[in-house]
Amino acid sequence: MSEDLEVEAALGAADVLMRVAARSVMEVEDVVTSPQLRVLVLIARRGPRTLGDVAAELGVHASNATRLSDKLVQAGLAERREDPEDRRYVRLTPTRAGRRLVERVIGHPRQAIAEVLAAMPPSERAAATQAFEAFARAASTDPDDDGRFTLLPPGRRDEDFPATSTWSAPER
Repeated sequence: MSEDLEVEAALGAADVLMRVAARSVMEVEDVVTSPQLRVLVLIARRGPRTLGDVAAELGVHASNATRLSDKLVQAGLAERREDPEDRRYVRLTPTRAGRRLVERVIGHPRQAIAEVLAAMPPSERAAATQAFEAFARAASTDPDDDGRFTLLPPGRRDEDFPATSTWSAPER
């Protein structure tokens, strides 16, 4: 197969995956803005963060991190808690509603992708799984904690996915 055909095949699959991910984010646009979602996914995936941490990790000014956090607190999706080890610091943490929203954003594409895989014949599904794993390994980058760009649930990192997976979509 020529390099052009390989790239076109990868772009076709990437297009489907991006549309699935975009739909999941669009489902919550009435609840949070994209920047607010970034903060919420960050604190859900990496744990409580100070506002300075949020600003640094997202590459925004501290005042922007404060405004975003204020909106999340007002919406009941995050709360500020005193750091038990150093009371000078306040950490932003997701509420139960905030965690549910992150799960919803990440759960939608997982379900949509599982449905696509389930529609494939088992041999093609196994080949696709191997190809996806090889593709992810070749990229050798950590998943992004940006809520617009991650499909991994909170607490899951690259090392959670073995080189050879035992996962398979349910038979239909």
